[in-house]
Amino acid sequence: MKTIESRSNPLYKQLFKWQSSAGRRDEPILLEGVHLCEAFLALGRQPQYALFDQTRITEPPLARLIENLSEEVCCLLPAGLLANLSNVDTGQGVLFVVRPAVATLPERLSTNMLWLDRVQDPGNVGTLLRTAAAAGITRVLASTGTASLWSPKVLRSGQGVHFGLHLHEHIDLLAVAHRLTVPLIVTTLSEANDLFEVELPAQAAWVFGHEGQGVSQSLLDLAALRIRIDHAQAVDSLNVTAAAAICLFEQRRQHR
Repeated sequence: MKTIESRSNPLYKQLFKWQSSAGRRDEPILLEGVHLCEAFLALGRQPQYALFDQTRITEPPLARLIENLSEEVCCLLPAGLLANLSNVDTGQGVLFVVRPAVATLPERLSTNMLWLDRVQDPGNVGTLLRTAAAAGITRVLASTGTASLWSPKVLRSGQGVHFGLHLHEHIDLLAVAHRLTVPLIVTTLSEANDLFEVELPAQAAWVFGHEGQGVSQSLLDLAALRIRIDHAQAVDSLNVTAAAAICLFEQRRQHR
């Protein structure tokens, strides 16, 4: 295995640049922690680099990872150098450097999918991806203004579901709406149907919007179905992740 002992090592400098630009288009990303790294290896792929705390490689979770890696991609680092590449306070002793899969947007959009309209909080975005995957949705379109789908916090919140999804970022949702062959559904409080009193289509494009402003008016105007979730008046509205979970699983319930 390669060993990196100094901050002045050319590879370490490059790793630090990638860590600093995490989530940007066309840049490698750093997967942090055993679970995310295991999820990546389950694809049958090898990372560009696998970085390990050199004092912890005999720990069973890290040893199992190493067993499934080519020796040429593995690098050993002192704990302090690895910590400088980390985005968490207490790391698990492993980081993978990988390139995100680039999904091609189909000409016709004909399956159940999730559209994110300027959802800004990375934790919310990661939870939305995980909820979509749990509901059986595999395609996600994210508008410009949505938190980067591959940023560290989104990756941590997603808990590995990224690798089973077709992810499309920086999408002009209005511009691709003409490709839809399924209904566009939005959640809104005005002129909307009660979620639990309407028959939902088996396939749809579900739009969830900005945490404060909701779905943009232009997408509201395009919607084939406007949905509201009946809830107690103790709160003004639901968090976007809670709303998405309720809607997607009500659709799943209706079409089990």
